[in-house]
Amino acid sequence: MSCILNACVLSFVLAGAVAAQEAADAVAPEADTILGAIVPEELKAAQAAKDAGMPYDAEKWMVAAAHPLAVKAGADVLREGGTAADAMVAVQAVLGLVEPQSSGLGGGAFLVWYDAESGEVTTLDGRETAPLSATPRLFQDENGERLGFFDAVVGGLSVGVPGTPMLMEEAQRRWGKAQWAGLFDDAISLAQEGFIVSPRMASSIERDVERLSTHPTTASYFLPGGDPLKAGDLLMNEAYAASLKAMAAKGADPFYTGDIAADIVSAVRGAKRPGELRAIDLALYEVKERSAACVTYHAYEVCGMGPPSSGALTVGQILGMVSHFDLAGMGADSPEAWRLIGDASRLAFADRGRYMADSDYVPVPANGLLADDYLAERAKLLDREGALEAVAPGKPEFDHALNWADDDAIEHPSTSHISIVDSYGNALSMTTTIENGFGSRVMAAGFLLNNELTDFSFRSHVDGVPVANRVEPGKRPRSSMAPTIVLKDGRPALVIGSPGGSRIIGYVAKTIIAHLDWGMNAQDAAALPHLVNRFGTFDMESETLLAPLEAMGFEVNQRGLNSGLHVIAVGDGLSGGADPRREGLAFGE
Repeated sequence: MSCILNACVLSFVLAGAVAAQEAADAVAPEADTILGAIVPEELKAAQAAKDAGMPYDAEKWMVAAAHPLAVKAGADVLREGGTAADAMVAVQAVLGLVEPQSSGLGGGAFLVWYDAESGEVTTLDGRETAPLSATPRLFQDENGERLGFFDAVVGGLSVGVPGTPMLMEEAQRRWGKAQWAGLFDDAISLAQEGFIVSPRMASSIERDVERLSTHPTTASYFLPGGDPLKAGDLLMNEAYAASLKAMAAKGADPFYTGDIAADIVSAVRGAKRPGELRAIDLALYEVKERSAACVTYHAYEVCGMGPPSSGALTVGQILGMVSHFDLAGMGADSPEAWRLIGDASRLAFADRGRYMADSDYVPVPANGLLADDYLAERAKLLDREGALEAVAPGKPEFDHALNWADDDAIEHPSTSHISIVDSYGNALSMTTTIENGFGSRVMAAGFLLNNELTDFSFRSHVDGVPVANRVEPGKRPRSSMAPTIVLKDGRPALVIGSPGGSRIIGYVAKTIIAHLDWGMNAQDAAALPHLVNRFGTFDMESETLLAPLEAMGFEVNQRGLNSGLHVIAVGDGLSGGADPRREGLAFGE
């Protein structure tokens, strides 16, 4: 044999794990967006700039979000002197109505906040939690075999305790200036008077008719009379308006101990494949402040959400490894630059699969994973001619060591991202989700409930070794959401994030590199064709680099990669970019 037996066995096991992850996570991203949401008159200039491939510039404040009506709601708040936290509440309330397949009051979110007065970065964890009765075998059958992904998703079993309502309240309590109740006015009006269904929402419904039809309330809303809603339909949601009115009057309490909480529990426990959620699970929920995960990249500090998100750690690892090479000199068209980014991503994802989970339940070596010396050692693996034949997790320094098996949890692309800078100099980056498109397909009180629990590993152990991201009572599933604020000299330089499942990490890392290394403006950086490598296959939108990367030894796959980047570059003024792959806008004054 050409290798020592143990090394051969390890190589075989790792190859098998990667192949399994590739197969499990090979679901196509959200289909290419059919654009055409109705744009309010005041945002027409922003739409024109985006259509022309130009950034939208402003002096005082800016908001970038996934639907023009949500952007308008945030702009109305900022124009009246509200903060980024105030505007986020208005934006999220509207997004849950006009983009329900991606985020809403039945989901969770991570928020990164830069405070202009103190200069501090704070991160808030509004991730969903598993019910107290959940066990590591939640997504296994009676024989211990893993359930099929959508068998687990559709119904009540996949629903975790929503965190978004409490996160909205907590952020506004800490950093808001506006009257709380008024932040819901736009969303309530749209829910009562109706909004025009966009082509993107309609196409999402049309592709998901079978699953949407499994829950009666969901079916009656999205499939009235048995037919899917069409683009251009006027849609009203009185139940959602009632929930918003309750939130405007009483804050988040109704979602956790009141009538809305009871509706959520009833829907989950009465759904197809009933879930474990109980009133006590909602009553015990709390938003948690976490330490920001930051890495130095050139003259910048890149800060984001640490565990239970893997986003900031994995983005930080990619940037930390490629910082040892001259990407700026290579340029965006260089196959060598993308080789480095792609294999750095593979190495980071190997660490992600082994070590990253809810740090309240397992020790996560966050400092070790971002340590300069560790990333320098990992970067040495990239100093070669072609693609890495195989990757394996490294051995970062632990505060105390434990042995973990590799995870194969699936994150399907959906989600939404909000970037805001207000007139006071505060910055907010928030990625918000119900996980899979339309979440669990279970609806309560006018909004869809998440399927976030399927972000846990379906298997609890591998050969007797526990998986860090296994299901446990009250635990938060690992995420790839990567809301990010990039600082220079202690002040924001870039506010960024994206939807897209585990590809979020690649989207965000690429866009940061495009802006900081290749000098692209916010719009060009958001629009730059994606090349993403997580587990070995290089997914790419453009065929330009397909042959050169294949010649380097990569498996390549040309496909659509439907991100939803929202970028605000901060300098002498503000310059915004909105992903041309979706219908969002960047707008400011």
